Amino acid sequence: KDSVKDLAKEAQIVYGNLDKIETVGADAKKGAFISPIVLRADHPFKTSVIHEREAFGPVSTIMPYKNLDEAVTLAKMGKGSLVSSIVTNNDKIAKEYVINAASHHGRILVLNRESAKESTGHGSPLPYLVHGGPGRAGGGEEMGGMRGIKHYLQRTAIQGSPTTITEITGIYQQKAKYKDAEQHPFKYHWEDIETGMSLKTHNRTITDTDIINFANLTWDQFYAHTDITSLDGSIFEKRTAHGYFIISAAAGLFVHPNKGPVAANYGLEECRFLRPLYHNATIYVRLTCKQKVDRDVASAEHPSGIVKWFVEVFDVKDDELVAFATILTMVQKKQETFVEMTNETIEECLDKLKSDTKPQWGIMTPQHMIEHLEYTYKIASGEIQDFDVATPEKILEKVHNSLYNYQPFPKGSDFPMLPKNKLADLEHDSLETAKEKFKAQREKYIQFFEENPDAKLSNIVFGELNRYEWYLLERKHLNHHFNQFGLL
Repeated sequence: KDSVKDLAKEAQIVYGNLDKIETVGADAKKGAFISPIVLRADHPFKTSVIHEREAFGPVSTIMPYKNLDEAVTLAKMGKGSLVSSIVTNNDKIAKEYVINAASHHGRILVLNRESAKESTGHGSPLPYLVHGGPGRAGGGEEMGGMRGIKHYLQRTAIQGSPTTITEITGIYQQKAKYKDAEQHPFKYHWEDIETGMSLKTHNRTITDTDIINFANLTWDQFYAHTDITSLDGSIFEKRTAHGYFIISAAAGLFVHPNKGPVAANYGLEECRFLRPLYHNATIYVRLTCKQKVDRDVASAEHPSGIVKWFVEVFDVKDDELVAFATILTMVQKKQETFVEMTNETIEECLDKLKSDTKPQWGIMTPQHMIEHLEYTYKIASGEIQDFDVATPEKILEKVHNSLYNYQPFPKGSDFPMLPKNKLADLEHDSLETAKEKFKAQREKYIQFFEENPDAKLSNIVFGELNRYEWYLLERKHLNHHFNQFGLL
């Protein structure tokens, strides 16, 4: 209120009242309430308090201006602010305002008919934008996502050889020593890949035919690749290989063809061609782990991290570096949580399971557990499908995707088709009979998907599952119950 009173010395209150407050569902005398206030300053260039005092409440001051230059001047008179907004559909006006007013604002919102529907509004903190202006408005920036935290960190420069800096930072530096991999780097899981791990490939000669074929395949008919009569006055001396052919050929040299931990090509961060490569040149490639970046996975994919690979292409003739790039691959992490459920492993667990084996959690008896597993195999083989999925639709995708992670089922998880807090009636006369029925039903499940590899069947918890997802569920489910009875 004191701030508004000071502002009112230089501007007129045109809306609101400091003394009369109307509330809805509350008593104005029993809380901290203030009426929205709008003031109008008729001579904003002749006053100072309206620019320097911030009331920190629902208080705004209208200031008239004649043109854009005056608007910029008024915007700067605040001596630093978090956000300035300009509403215009004229991009030239927007550009002029931003260039001239930017020095005094942490952020400028340009609002027009295209952005209005999605706009977060004036001053809304956003994770990847600066939220703090110059001077008293934050000293430059306050939040700004990951940038903001750096104001609280100390920065130290490290001086040393490329090899030493690589070891200290965990990021490979060009010309650091290579660590020759014992096997192809693409055979390693994310955890086992080390910065500096490297592979030198065999050689490949780039022929005239390679260049012409690549031009025809890609439709890149640039004269340096296809018309050797037009090279006069250019930087090229002979028929030249496409830059992207060099990168593609490099990939052909370093990519391991077999299925393994590398899940996908994730992108390309940098790519430079240092000099032309002509036909009949012979190249080899160095593939070196540059950096590892962890990532969160929420979709239907196994846990993985990103590996940045530094790719160097050399001309064999003089061992000269002719191109380099940083490529990214998505590399799966090792699965060390679950035991694979082979026939041998299942037999070993069943042999250990006796009628008097006690569970480490839950109320199931050994026979109840085996009959429960048999029942779930009836679902997995398509014998039982007349049910509705119990998981709410809004979380079903998240629950379904959890099959791909390496986290065990929580102890005490409830199966929707079993009675709560009590044991179901047993179907078989003994544990041994239940074991045989369980194995027979599992064989039906295996046979079903051998005969119907593309089939999808519903699960009451995880929704519709394909063959691979049923395998993931089986592995998790059997590990869960075999651990419940101490069999693994």
